Amino acid sequence: MIDRRTIVAAAAALAFSVSAAAAQDWKARYPELIFAKVPDENASGTTNRWTPLTEYLSRELGTKVTLRIANDYAAVIEGQRAGNIHIAMYGPASYARAYIIGAKVEPFAIEVNGDGTKGYYSVLYVKSDSSYKDIKDLQGKNLCLVDPNSTSGNNVPRFAMNKMGIDPEKFFAKVVYSGSHENAVIGLSQGTCDAAFNWWNDEKESNLLRMERKGMAKAADFKIIMKSEQIVNSPMAYLSSLPDDLKAAIKKAVLEIAVKDKAAFDKIYEGKQLPYVEVDHKAYEAVIELTKFVDSIRKQKS
Repeated sequence: MIDRRTIVAAAAALAFSVSAAAAQDWKARYPELIFAKVPDENASGTTNRWTPLTEYLSRELGTKVTLRIANDYAAVIEGQRAGNIHIAMYGPASYARAYIIGAKVEPFAIEVNGDGTKGYYSVLYVKSDSSYKDIKDLQGKNLCLVDPNSTSGNNVPRFAMNKMGIDPEKFFAKVVYSGSHENAVIGLSQGTCDAAFNWWNDEKESNLLRMERKGMAKAADFKIIMKSEQIVNSPMAYLSSLPDDLKAAIKKAVLEIAVKDKAAFDKIYEGKQLPYVEVDHKAYEAVIELTKFVDSIRKQKS
């Protein structure tokens, strides 16, 4: 006799088999997933920080996840547009650039600061023993930016300087792109530039403090003379073309990493951040508009 329980059990079994078949289907199509990270610190530091996450994802997804350290921010963006990079972790402006150039990507997780906020700042550092107190004191000096697609290291600074009536290429003797946030600080320390823009969460966490913990710099050697308005935190994004069940599996794994593999999560943020939370495109619309504005400034000059 077929009763309601039998029907429910049969339906559940069918749903499970369909789900399992779908998972096997995407595993066959994607025997390897590429996870890329923009080079905001040196290659060895990025590798050490992010390898545990890709190992965790490999275990959770049941398919190989390979970490790719790009030479510059643009390589990650172009890799996503070409469909060669399946998952990327980058700054808001890099996601904005990917979206603007037509890469089919979806942000799904956002960083969360230790105090629960989801934003950070662009700050302008000078040496502590310098006489500079304001960006206007730097006329005729050298400026270090990070990368053309860096949010806190280029786009937000350029937007802020434009509002102040400062054309960087005319105001400063030289504008240097350092390639990474660490290199910008090193450039300032070594005298390549007289001021450098960088990312800063709060008094407890910043790129400079990370460098100090690694023995690469002393925070006391630098001071902040300019701070931007708050910027929405960095997203992790995957290709829109990935199967829905694969995207769901990636999102679930990322959102659960702080619980399932706390050591891997803490390796990334050194215990300074809270677990990732879900995010979508809407959170980055303001950054997209800012990026378009910075593009328009550049076009006016060319």
